[in-house]
Amino acid sequence: MKRTKIILFALLVLCVSASAFAQNANIVKKDLSQAEIDRIIKAFTANETQFRNALNSYNFNRSANISTVGMGGQISGTYRRDSALTLTEDGRRLEKILFAPVSTLKELTVSEADIDNFSGVDQFAIEPAVAANYNFTYVGKEKIDELNLYVFDVSLKAMPDLKRVKQRFFGGRVWVDDQDLMIVKTKGKAFPVPKGEQFPVVETWRENVDGKYWFPSLAMSDDELVFDSGQAVKIKMRVKYTDYAVGRSEVRILDDEEEVKDELKPKPSPTPTPKKP
Repeated sequence: MKRTKIILFALLVLCVSASAFAQNANIVKKDLSQAEIDRIIKAFTANETQFRNALNSYNFNRSANISTVGMGGQISGTYRRDSALTLTEDGRRLEKILFAPVSTLKELTVSEADIDNFSGVDQFAIEPAVAANYNFTYVGKEKIDELNLYVFDVSLKAMPDLKRVKQRFFGGRVWVDDQDLMIVKTKGKAFPVPKGEQFPVVETWRENVDGKYWFPSLAMSDDELVFDSGQAVKIKMRVKYTDYAVGRSEVRILDDEEEVKDELKPKPSPTPTPKKP
């Protein structure tokens, strides 16, 4: 079968129509004024900038496992890459490969660059700089474990021209903590889609780190990619992020003049992280 290149982007780079997320059984439609909706959107997009800046100052481990699924649900091939992502003194992020057996994928080609998109270096964030490209539709509120979450559907106002724009944009659904006003979960996929490629729908869970940031902990997908040739490939993807730690002895993460150091120091009690499937 023809080998087809698949580019997999994080979570954070995701996009589908709202109809793909019709499972609204647990969502309660709590009316909010347009002014309150606008305030929430402004807050969580601004927090995404802090999220990106902070993430660029952390070391972490990443384990990526991408499999194709054949007849009867049997795994027909697997790509595995476990890495430690560390920061140099000048702020560059380096990858140290911990485990990377030979890929057994036959229907897809996954390059190192594809997996690097899950590292957090280019982690997608719906920040103010790009927020004007989106429509945000308030759906309601949903309780997941101990978290009370605002739910928003996110869609592009216009599809970017692939010849002019290399950036990937998100479309799908986001869940925002009603206390921190930070995104704790996303589900969707990336657009625009280059000719001959397909992106999977990815569900990404974030975990609370250092009592203030929500960083990716698990990106997962069970999807069927249908290419222009008519070839259909079922995939199973799990990308786990663990062991977050500040990567430099002293870094400034926020504008509130608080410096985070490697030394032990009291931290506020973190907001509970939702349990993953």
